[in-house]
Order: sequence, then structure tokens, then C-alpha cells
Amino acid sequence: MASGSTARPLSESEFDRLFEECRYTAFRLETLQVYDVGYEEEAFRRFLNDGGSVTNSAHEEWVRLVSGDRRFRRVHVVTEPLTDYVRFESVWAYRANVKAGEDVNILPVTEGSWPEGIPHTDYWLFDSHQLVLMSYDLDGRMLTPELVTDPDQVVEANVVRDRALHASIPFSKYQKRFDDDMRPL
Repeated sequence: MASGSTARPLSESEFDRLFEECRYTAFRLETLQVYDVGYEEEAFRRFLNDGGSVTNSAHEEWVRLVSGDRRFRRVHVVTEPLTDYVRFESVWAYRANVKAGEDVNILPVTEGSWPEGIPHTDYWLFDSHQLVLMSYDLDGRMLTPELVTDPDQVVEANVVRDRALHASIPFSKYQKRFDDDMRPL
């Protein structure tokens, strides 16, 4: 699922609108072990310093969104041992997201391996027909998302979604292997 001439860049407002306008489902495939998200900076720093967590308006808005009538699902392919960022994301975001109604699944792999049939590509799939490829720089900062209009790529994203969901486990089950700070038991 590589971007090409059948993809167009989305502005921030266009991308945000897809979350509000999707009618039934939104699916997220995450493949990075570190994301550099500005609104998480303070919370991540605090987590690293003392294991504490703080909420912010961006995360509160996300929890509101996923607690609505639409179904939000995600699969995060995580490399074990977990990075500090994935530990933080699990403690700070995933636990609250699951409580609010988001289906968060984890597909764990050992360092140096990758699940067959799952690309190293992040994306959002809205209502199974609007595909947005998510590109990141080497530090995990999001570049411009791209709306894909090629039907074959959209179908492939649906296949990958189903494959990833089948191979993954619910976060609520996965986290039982770890302590409160997501360190192995």
C-alpha cells in the first residue's frame, strides 16, 4: 500500500472532518514503536519521570469521539520488549480508550520479526472505503496524511485490517502480561 498518483494530501481540517463524518467504523493500523505527537509531550515526560499520567484536552476529545455510536478499532503491531513510548501509550491512552469503547488490539512481535501479510504502513480506514495513508519522519512525527482513491489499495487495506484483527489480541488481554506501568511480570 504505497502512496502514488491516486492519493492526494489532506489538510488538517479535511483529515479531522473524516473522523466526524464517518458513519459506522474507523480502523487504525499502527506500526511504529515511537510516535512524536506534540500534544502528548508533557504527559510522556511525566510518565518517564514518575510513572504519573495527566490528561489533556486532545485526549479527552478522543475519548469523547470513541465513546459515541460509531465503532473505532485499532491494531498496533508492537515489538517486544516494549519501547518506553508504547508503554506510555498503553498506560496513558489505550486503557482510557478501551474503557470509552474503542477496540484496541495488539499484535506482538519479537524484535527483528514482522507479521506476514501486514505492511509497515500506518493508515486509517473510514467506513471501509476511505483510506488515509499516514506517513511519518524518522522521529515519528506525522507528515501530511494522504487520501487514497485507488479502489485496489482500498480493498487491500480492508484485507490487511481483517488479517491484523485476526492475528491480534485485545489490549485488555495483552496488558495482563504486564504490571501497571507495562513492564513484564
